[in-house]
Amino acid sequence: MPSRPHRSTPRLTPEDVRARVLFRDAQIIVLDKPAGVPVHAGPGGGLNLEMFFDALRFGLSHPPALAHRLDRDTSGCLVLGRNRRVLAKLGRLFAAGAVEKVYWAVVLGAPPEAEGRIDLPLAKDTRVEGWRMVPAGSGGQAASTEYRVLGRGQGLAWLELRPRTGRTHQIRVHCAALGCPVLGDGQYGGEAAARHPLGRTLHLHARAITLPLYADRPSVSVTAPPPAHMQGGLAACGWTGEAKPA
Repeated sequence: MPSRPHRSTPRLTPEDVRARVLFRDAQIIVLDKPAGVPVHAGPGGGLNLEMFFDALRFGLSHPPALAHRLDRDTSGCLVLGRNRRVLAKLGRLFAAGAVEKVYWAVVLGAPPEAEGRIDLPLAKDTRVEGWRMVPAGSGGQAASTEYRVLGRGQGLAWLELRPRTGRTHQIRVHCAALGCPVLGDGQYGGEAAARHPLGRTLHLHARAITLPLYADRPSVSVTAPPPAHMQGGLAACGWTGEAKPA
């Protein structure tokens, strides 16, 4: 079984989590999720974001709840609903593909084209040593990702990715299938991706999200700054730290 992404769990406090609020109104909160922290407790327990949701009540009698998920090793925009009604609405929006999600990744190598679309069905492969997602042809769940190269350098590429479906590990598997695994992703990219000098932590970031939540107001659009562990790889590909359109 290929090695898993390198994991260095951050230390978090309620104040740290409150400082990561990117957007808040009466209905939702959008957090800048740190890499290395699961959104909820797994079978073994341990540090997770839900432990800190009580610090995000901001005057309400109850904490917010997750409207969707991000993988443990992915950073960036994470949406929380502040009441049951909005959580149900968010669930419908995500299920219908009405939420626009933009990811940034630094990958080893580059796709064959400057932009394109990956249509590759996926299935979960469970074995004694662990599980992973695998390309599955007609027998898998449909999975589609649009990509665009934003920069290149030092044998790396900086990609903007827009998943059109929400399969587990979709972007990671699709990038590996293109021949350019995400930096830090030993599970799908092997040792070359796992042990690159510019970083062993997964270089995948939920850069922006747009939610058509209100009928009488513009969509809510939120952008998360790239995490510190990705900035060296991004800079190698031409990122200067200046804001770029999502």
